Amino acid sequence: MFESKEIEAVKQLLSVPRKIVLAAHKNPDGDTIGAVLGMMHYLRKKGHTVSPIVPNDFPGYYRWLPGAEEFIVFDRDARKVREVLSAGDVLICLDFNAMARTGNMAPDLLKFSGKKIVIDHHLDPGEEFDHYFSVTRVSSTGELVYEWMEALGDLSLLSEKEALALYTCIMTDTGSFSYNCNFSRTYHIVAELIQRGVDAAKVHKLVYDTFTENRLRLLGYALSHRLLVWHDVHTAVIYLTKADLKKYNYQVGDTEGLVNYGLSMEDINLAVLLTEKDNQIRMSFRSKGDFSVNRLARDFFDGGGHKNASGGTSRMSMENTLGKLKEVLQHFKEELDYKVTL
Repeated sequence: MFESKEIEAVKQLLSVPRKIVLAAHKNPDGDTIGAVLGMMHYLRKKGHTVSPIVPNDFPGYYRWLPGAEEFIVFDRDARKVREVLSAGDVLICLDFNAMARTGNMAPDLLKFSGKKIVIDHHLDPGEEFDHYFSVTRVSSTGELVYEWMEALGDLSLLSEKEALALYTCIMTDTGSFSYNCNFSRTYHIVAELIQRGVDAAKVHKLVYDTFTENRLRLLGYALSHRLLVWHDVHTAVIYLTKADLKKYNYQVGDTEGLVNYGLSMEDINLAVLLTEKDNQIRMSFRSKGDFSVNRLARDFFDGGGHKNASGGTSRMSMENTLGKLKEVLQHFKEELDYKVTL
């Protein structure tokens, strides 16, 4: 899976105690949070000093993960983040393929003077790293962290804390094993994580059964008032304005998973969620079958990601963004006209 020369280089690099900084991406999800925490616990067992950093806050339903309280949030304490970066020997970037994915934290990461390592499963990694562990045909970055530990001969160090973090990565980045998971190796790893102490049902409840009343009401409002169905291009769109989010007291993570509701409809092959935040429109794309939302996001909306799950950005108004999206999809009309079959 990984190049032997890269594994040997990392073995040598980590053969003595190092000050290591672990970075998560902007608008962190379960995969980047879990991958950082799993790696943190593992590296500390190897004798390293480890600091986890994140550009902005993460959803409360990941705070139960062991070590989550140790994250240094750039938006709240940029000075502290810069301190650990300036003192660090090694920077490991988890679940993002370019420093730009860390938003306002990116300039400080680019200035890091030590070795930079990327562990990620997105397409087209950038050129700013020294060592690459980039594999796309896996469920999640958490799965890659497991493979990394195995390649370094350290699976004996994998305890319940690491297992909980890595299982959360896999579960959340596959939508509870509904996409990005058609790999037998993923299930072998999941079985091993459960053997190391993961209670799969309890983890699912801690992540998915913790809705606030406002979050549930926002979901209902989105589906009843902000759902557009464009049958001619087999697409469902949900859009939420700043006013909508304010009305339901939006908290970080409240829209996670919302885009997937569009794909639950028969004859819909593309789902898009538009969310108005920070003077821009954040876009989430999901697709069934062979339609590549990575290409759609990359070519038209300054984004990218995976074949069936990607993100993008628009700096136009909500109305104009919807107009552009509908116009762009006309070019993919034939590609979106298919039925998913076995």
